Amino acid sequence: MRCFKPPRKFVPYEVDKTSNFKYELCRIMRPDDANIVGHVHGGNILKMIEEAGCIISTRHCNTQNEDRCLAALVRVEKTEFLAPLFIGEVAHATAEITFTSQHSLEVQVKVIGEDIITGSKKLVNKAVLWYVPCSQLNVDKIMKVPPIKFTTEQEEEGRQRYETQKTARLKTKEMIEDVTPPPPNPEKHTVGFSQSSLIHLVGPSDCTLHDYVHGGVTMKLMDEVAGIVAARHCNTNIVTASVHAINFHRKINKGCVVTVTGRLTFTSNKSMEIEVVVDACSLVNEEKVSYRAVSAFFTFISLDKFRRAQIVPPLQVSGEEEQRRYDEGQARYLFNKAKRVAEREAEQ
Repeated sequence: MRCFKPPRKFVPYEVDKTSNFKYELCRIMRPDDANIVGHVHGGNILKMIEEAGCIISTRHCNTQNEDRCLAALVRVEKTEFLAPLFIGEVAHATAEITFTSQHSLEVQVKVIGEDIITGSKKLVNKAVLWYVPCSQLNVDKIMKVPPIKFTTEQEEEGRQRYETQKTARLKTKEMIEDVTPPPPNPEKHTVGFSQSSLIHLVGPSDCTLHDYVHGGVTMKLMDEVAGIVAARHCNTNIVTASVHAINFHRKINKGCVVTVTGRLTFTSNKSMEIEVVVDACSLVNEEKVSYRAVSAFFTFISLDKFRRAQIVPPLQVSGEEEQRRYDEGQARYLFNKAKRVAEREAEQ
């Protein structure tokens, strides 16, 4: 005789809202994540960082009783690649909301690499990203961000970072300029010799629920082009060292053709700065107008057979425009170098 069991009482699942401020994304690195020399592609790490930031931002912004929304990436602050990640290691991307304004969120992400055989761990990457919540009913409508209570000191520091990135983003937008094609038969180690472009048709797999491109997909394409430029210049194994800043000026919709162009702007003794821009043009709209969607500066280093940084060939510049970009790149290099020295001294 079968014993009758009364149905279990349904207990609704309650979300712990404190978990909305922090999120960890884990994934094992596979062969298709690697570049041609076996390191995990810097663009894949950037893509993972963006995914973690998007999840935590979207989750937090949907805790309010308004239109459902999806967080869109608008800026990535300076990002440093601190250690290589290899096939078979596990990447732990931990994202945390560290500041909220009325219409934007600051998310800080750290990527830890874990060797699951030995148990050793290393800090691979750290980044700061800014998102805005876009309504699912109207992608052009920016939603309000549910405020988070921080200490007075945290609030003040966050406010300063917000104003700084806002000013930098507007300044970068004003500096948008056309990219001229390289001259025929350019000389070795000139800007035109290594300048490279990649053309990509935006399909459904590249897009969010709003049918515009994931920020991580764009960053991966940009890193690929920057890597080609760096490899052409020095003809050696190269890796991404850092990204100065990535500014997302306009959305890229499904059906657009994007042209990702990279060109060298400055070389130091052991590093190369590469400007990368993304221009988009719709295939489906009658007006075939191209527009600047994203811009950034990537820094690459050249490695010898022992994976140590080695001297890169100096960049040969010609003309006022190339000299201006070289001087601006040198100023960024000296500023970041001084900042790293100050941070090391503060830690001691």
